[in-house]
Amino acid sequence: MQNFTDENNKIENNLVLPVLAVRGLVFFPGMMLQFDISRKKSVLAASESIVNDRLIFLVSQVHMEDGEPVGDDLYRVGVIARIKQVVHHSEEGAKLHVEGLCRGEITSFVQEEPYLLGNIVKCPMLTYKKSYKSEALIRIVHERFDEYLRLFKHVPPDVLLGVLQEKDCGRLADYIASNISIDFERKQYILDELRPLKRMQKLIDVLTEEIQILAVENEINQKAQAQMDENQREYFLKEQMRAIANELGEEDDPQQESDELRKKVRALQLSKVCEEKLLKECNKLYHMPSGSHEASVIRLYLDTCLELPWRKSSKEKLDLTRAQRILDQDHYGLVKVKERFIEILAVKSLAPLQNGQIICLVGPPGVGKTSIARSIARATGRKYVRVSLGGVSDEAEIMGHRKTYVGSMPGRIINAVKQAGVNNPLILLDEIDKLGTNFKGDPASALLEVLDPEQNGEFTDHYIDMPFDLSHVLFITTANDASRIPGPLYDRMDIIELGSYTLEEKLNIATKHLVKKQLTKHGIKARQLKFSKAALRQIIEGYTREAGVRTLERTIASVCRKTAKKIVLDPEFSSVSVKPEDLEELLGPRKYTQDRLPSENMVGLVNGLAWTSVGGELLPLEVAVMEGTGKIQLTGSLGDVMKESANAAITCIRTRAGALGISPKFYEKCDIHIHAPEGAVPKDGPSAGIAMATAITSALTAIPVRRDIAMTGEITLQGRVLPIGGLKEKAMAAYKNGIKTVLIPIDNVPDLAEIDEVVKKNVCFIPVKRVDTVLENALQCMPRPIQPEGQAISEEIPLHPAPADHYVEPARV
Repeated sequence: MQNFTDENNKIENNLVLPVLAVRGLVFFPGMMLQFDISRKKSVLAASESIVNDRLIFLVSQVHMEDGEPVGDDLYRVGVIARIKQVVHHSEEGAKLHVEGLCRGEITSFVQEEPYLLGNIVKCPMLTYKKSYKSEALIRIVHERFDEYLRLFKHVPPDVLLGVLQEKDCGRLADYIASNISIDFERKQYILDELRPLKRMQKLIDVLTEEIQILAVENEINQKAQAQMDENQREYFLKEQMRAIANELGEEDDPQQESDELRKKVRALQLSKVCEEKLLKECNKLYHMPSGSHEASVIRLYLDTCLELPWRKSSKEKLDLTRAQRILDQDHYGLVKVKERFIEILAVKSLAPLQNGQIICLVGPPGVGKTSIARSIARATGRKYVRVSLGGVSDEAEIMGHRKTYVGSMPGRIINAVKQAGVNNPLILLDEIDKLGTNFKGDPASALLEVLDPEQNGEFTDHYIDMPFDLSHVLFITTANDASRIPGPLYDRMDIIELGSYTLEEKLNIATKHLVKKQLTKHGIKARQLKFSKAALRQIIEGYTREAGVRTLERTIASVCRKTAKKIVLDPEFSSVSVKPEDLEELLGPRKYTQDRLPSENMVGLVNGLAWTSVGGELLPLEVAVMEGTGKIQLTGSLGDVMKESANAAITCIRTRAGALGISPKFYEKCDIHIHAPEGAVPKDGPSAGIAMATAITSALTAIPVRRDIAMTGEITLQGRVLPIGGLKEKAMAAYKNGIKTVLIPIDNVPDLAEIDEVVKKNVCFIPVKRVDTVLENALQCMPRPIQPEGQAISEEIPLHPAPADHYVEPARV
C-alpha cells in the first residue's frame, strides 16, 4: 500500500492523457484488472499511452449502447491508471492489464479524433479524522457486507480477507465497491464521492438496497423451485410421450415445439389477454398431429407474433443541433419541413410521452419528399421503412387477412414494423393520394386508425388479432395532389406544402449534391469532370422543365456517361470542364427557350404570371378591339374559370368607362378578342383577372402597356383585387424574364416573406387593392375622363398618382 501511495503522489495535478471509454465497467484506485478493447479509438488511445509514460485515463460511458462515444457521452470522474502489461495487441483489438492509481476528472477535451485526448485534473485524496463515527461506519459496512455474502455466494474468499485487513474508510469503500456485483451506475455513484466518510455512507446505502433485492430474488427462486418440483411429474410424462413418438417415427412432432414456443411467449412479457391468447394457440399446437395443415397454420401465426418487436425500441436521438446539421447536409432548402421536424424533436425532449402528429408532405414529383423522410430517420436515430401505397385497393393490404384464410398474412403496417425490428421506427407511407377503392374495401378508411394518434395505440391487425401499440411510430406520408386525399384522412394529418424548386434552388442542389452523387456513381474523380455554374444554369433553363430535379439529375448523368467513355477510350485524358458552349455538343440542341419580353411598349399586350407544376411562367395576354356588334371571343385553351374572369374584367371596365375615357357604348360597337399565346397549353384560374382588365383598357384607349411590368391578381366586378396562390413561383418567373416591377394583391403581402432574397433585390413588388391602382402603374399614361357633355378629349396626359382612398405607395419589398 505504501508503494501505491508513493506512486500516486508522483502523479502531477494537471495532465493531458489519452482517454479510454469503457462500457459497463467502473475502475477504482488500487484496482488491477485485465480487459479487452476492440474499438479503433480505444486501441489508438492505448497505443499512445504505451508509447509515452503508460498513463491513461479510464472513464465509463453513460450509455452502454453508444458505439462511438464522444465527450458528452462520458462521466466526468474516472481513474488515472497505468498500463502494466499488454497481453495481446493487433489492429482489431488488445487485452490490457491496468492498475488504477488515483481519481481524476475531465475538465475539457483536447481532441476527439482519431482518439480521445483530454485535460485531466488529479482529484485530491481527502483525509479524515478518526472518530467514533468513522469506527461505527466501518462496523456497519462489515455487517452489511456479511449479509451480502450470505445472500450472494460468488465472492472469492480473498476479498473477505482484504475487507477485514483494510482500516481506511476511503480505501475500504473503494475495495468493496469494486468487488461486489452491482450495476456500473451505482459504482460510478460511489466513485464520484471524494470525501471518505460520505463515500462510506453511500456504500452502506448501496449495500442495503442490494441486500433487499437479493432477499426478494432468493424468495422468488425458492417459489420457482417449488413450482418446478410440481411440474417434474408432468415433465417426465411428456418425455415418455416423446420417447414413444420417436419409436413411432414422429420425431418432429408439434408437442416438442410447443414447449419452446411457450417459453418464448412468456419471455415477451405481454399483457395478460395477449399472453393467454398465444398460450392457447400453443396448447392447440400441442394436441395436433405432426404434419397437419392446421398445425402449420398455427405455427406460422405464432412465429409471426413472436417476431414482432412488442417491447423492443431503438434509442431516439433528440439532439436538435445534430439533427439540423444532418438535414442541411442531405437537402438544400425545404425549410418548412426541417423546421417542423426540429419542433417535433423539441417537443419530444420536453414531453417524452406526447404522441406526435402525423405529417403529410404534399408537392410535385422530384422535390425530395421521400428522401427527406430518410434523412429525418437518420437525424432522429430511428429505423426507416418505406411502404408504397400507390395502387393499393384492397383493405386487407392495410389491415391484414384473417388467419383462417388460406395464404393469410399481416397487413403492410405490421409487416413494416416487423421489418424494422423495433416498435418506434419512422414509417413512410408513400403516395397516399393514389389509394384505390373497389369491392374489396376502402384502404383509405383502414388507414384512419393507423394515422390517428388517439387510436393507434391499440391498432389491431386482422391477422395478429391482438392490439399492437403504434403510438411510438413516427408516420410520414407523401402525396402529389392533396385534393385526392379523402377528407377524414386529410383531417388527421398536418399538411406541409412543398412547392417546386426555383432556379436558384436547383442550381444549389446541383452544385452541392447532384454533381457529387453522379460523379461517385459513374466512378469519375472530381478533378476529371467539373461543371461551371453557368453550364448548370444553362442545363436547368434550356434542357429541363420540371418541379423537382429528377430530369436535371438524369441530364447530369448523361454528361457523366459521355465523360466516362472519353476516360476509357483516351489514355491521355486528364480533365474536362463543362461550359455553356459545350452543352450543345454533349446534350444536343436546347429544348426550351426563355420567354422574351417585347422590345417596346405595346397596346393590348400585358405580361401576366402563371403557376404550373414545374414552376412559374410568364403568361402574355393579348387583346384586340375591332368594329363590330359587341361580340367577345376568347381563345388560347382557356378554362371555364379563366373565361369567367375575362367576362368579369370586361364588366369592371364598363362600370368605369367614362372615368377611363372610353365610350360607354363600346360594347355595342366593338368586338373584343382576348387571346393567350401557346394555345395548345390548357390554362385556367382567376389570377389573370387584372392582367385582362389592363389589356382591355389598353386596347380600348390605344395607350401602350409598360413592357417591364407584370401582374397577377383576381378581379371583381367592383374593381377589387383579390389574393392568389403560387406567388413564390410567379415572382421567380418574373425575375428570370427580366421583369422589374410586379403588381400583386395587397392581401398577398405576407407571402413575400417566402420569396428568395435574390428576387427581392431585383424586383419591385407593388401591392394593389383596386384595379385603378393597377392601371395607373401599368399604362404608359392615363387617359382623360369623358367630359359631362359626353365628349372625350383625345389627348393623353402623363401618369398621375391615384386618389388616396385606393393608392398604395410603391415600395421595394
